[in-house]
Amino acid sequence: MSVISNLRRAVRLPHRRRKVDLSHPARSPLGSAVVNCEQVRKRGSGNGFVWIGLHEPDRAEFAGVAELFGLHPLAVEDTVDAHQRPKLEPYDDTLFTVLKTVRYVEHAELTATSEVVDTGEIMVFTGPDFVITVRHGRHGSLGPLREELEADPDQLAKGPSAVLHAIADHVVDEYLAVTDALQNDIDDVESDVFARRRGGADTGRIYQLKRELLELKRAVAPLDRPMQTLAEPAPGHRLPGVDPDIRAYFRDVADHLTRVTEQITGFDDLLNSILQANLAQVTVAQNEDMRKMSAWLAIIAVPTMVCGLYGMNFEHMPELRWTYGYPLVLGVIATTCVAIHRGFRRNGWL
Repeated sequence: MSVISNLRRAVRLPHRRRKVDLSHPARSPLGSAVVNCEQVRKRGSGNGFVWIGLHEPDRAEFAGVAELFGLHPLAVEDTVDAHQRPKLEPYDDTLFTVLKTVRYVEHAELTATSEVVDTGEIMVFTGPDFVITVRHGRHGSLGPLREELEADPDQLAKGPSAVLHAIADHVVDEYLAVTDALQNDIDDVESDVFARRRGGADTGRIYQLKRELLELKRAVAPLDRPMQTLAEPAPGHRLPGVDPDIRAYFRDVADHLTRVTEQITGFDDLLNSILQANLAQVTVAQNEDMRKMSAWLAIIAVPTMVCGLYGMNFEHMPELRWTYGYPLVLGVIATTCVAIHRGFRRNGWL
């Protein structure tokens, strides 16, 4: 039986709530990409909506879903191809939302090649009587979130927009968790830079943290405008299917998102300062090495010059016939070298 036929059956189930458990690794009877299909009825009403969850469907698998629910071709193309920026787009009576998911990658030690932030995507279609979620990436499962919503029927009574809020809130909470974990990595690098031991932190590690922070910023920053639109839509800007009572919840998500954005900006500024401090320490260390080399070269220059003069084999060199001439020259060389060495030590060059 085709995917579209099975989905029609799922939508027309007569029970108050019917759930098909499609957890991995088992594959769905509704198709290889469908991970969950559930019909939810609002309390005290015969109306409800269906929630279908998919994971990385191909074009053929998603075509049946798109046809059944009348999804716009542009939104369908973005959903299958993935790699989209966070955005919010209304299509007739359907709202298409793209959110970037992030996950902190655990590592025993941060190196110049460590992966710190792993990103994925969740596309959400919300209509009058349906929610379709399409997930891309190795993380961001919505199973636990679905169970939390099932335990809160009053929130579900607000319709598909309640599901959209729950997903957005879940995604932004993950942003907060990732930024808290990144704080530990930045603290470790900062401690290494300002440690007393020679060498400090590896510059490559700082650059790697900046690259991973940039990836997080690309996932978080573009979501600000969609959240603000969901919380306070502009006059004349119609958002299909968004319950007015849910906008206060979107404002809360927008506040959390602003906090994440401010943290990322602060982290970026801090890493710039750490990088500059590390480069300054490297420059100071190089200058110290050059001063030491210059000091020793100055000391070695004394015997080199004296020996060079006496090695020219002039016939009328001073004290050539004197018995103590040789020890006297050695004494002068040694005295001069010691005096120069003490001077450099006193000035901090050695």
